[in-house]
Amino acid sequence: MNLTPKQLRILSLIRDWRVRHGYSPTMQELADEIGVSKVTVFEHVEALIKKGALVREANKARSLSIAEGIAVPDEARPLRFPLVGKIAAGYPIEKVAEQDELDIIALLGPRSTNKQATTFALKVQGDSMKEEGIMDGDFVLVERSDTAANGDRVVALLPDGQTTLKTFYREADHIRLQPANPSFAPIIVRDCRVQGIVRGIVRKY
Repeated sequence: MNLTPKQLRILSLIRDWRVRHGYSPTMQELADEIGVSKVTVFEHVEALIKKGALVREANKARSLSIAEGIAVPDEARPLRFPLVGKIAAGYPIEKVAEQDELDIIALLGPRSTNKQATTFALKVQGDSMKEEGIMDGDFVLVERSDTAANGDRVVALLPDGQTTLKTFYREADHIRLQPANPSFAPIIVRDCRVQGIVRGIVRKY
């Protein structure tokens, strides 16, 4: 797919914004991020939709999303994952707006070859998941998904705008986000947004 540098940047921004906030940025927010006019952003977004890289729901605000099967460029480089922030494995923390990259080659050497095209990395803060082997300072590799099955370890966006890493259980009239540490109580919410499912852990000794 032939995309311009600005279009590639817009794809990455939309991906990261949806991960952190649970919804897409507005045209003005995109324009502010990349330092161009709202009209210019609109033109790039329309081009991305025509090329099949973006999907937009008609008559709905903040509905831009990456088209199914499309890998954002920084997700397609071998053994590198976009590091889009930190995730609480303890009490929820406010979303972090930092951007970086987790380079598996640099961290582990060239022997690891597994790669998920829709995977991003988060650095764990806290020890509420330690009995499942997820420790403070670990990196979790998270596959983007807005649905989860009971028992999945998920990155969840809570109604108050904070994110957390817990095991997901949908029960009668609520969702239980279960820690793996008896010092922490489950988080009970009527609903939450699943941002992704943990597929792996990276730990550097």
